[in-house]
Amino acid sequence: MSEPESWVGVVEWSAGTRERLIWRGEQQNGGRLEPYRTEALPAPVNYGCLPGTLNPADAAEVDAVWLGVLLAAGTQITARPAGLLHLADGDHKVIFGDVQGEAMALLAWFPASRGARLLGPEQAQAWLESLAAVPSNPGPSTPAR
Repeated sequence: MSEPESWVGVVEWSAGTRERLIWRGEQQNGGRLEPYRTEALPAPVNYGCLPGTLNPADAAEVDAVWLGVLLAAGTQITARPAGLLHLADGDHKVIFGDVQGEAMALLAWFPASRGARLLGPEQAQAWLESLAAVPSNPGPSTPAR
């Protein structure tokens, strides 16, 4: 299989913070972050979405996590997936960064009932390619962890 392609993502929730934002709109048409909620615990990783994608499990953009250095909310990143956090409910998270360095913290963030397991970059790319594109006017989405 060829190397995974690059995907554009937006950080909505910075590692170590409790303040969570949500991406609204399209990057090319002036998307923006809006306040969403204050979480009980800080995020162990940088968390966000891949605008222009649609995860049928929650009818929202595909969730993404960026491992490594702290990234400010609103940071837009183009990168190749390093893996896939596969969840039993289908609300998978695409992983960017050094999976080996933070795998345990990432897996521990999800309760055992969600069946979290790490898959490789090829599985991440295949899953992303299997998804339908976001409709031209998707409306508001409600993110889930």
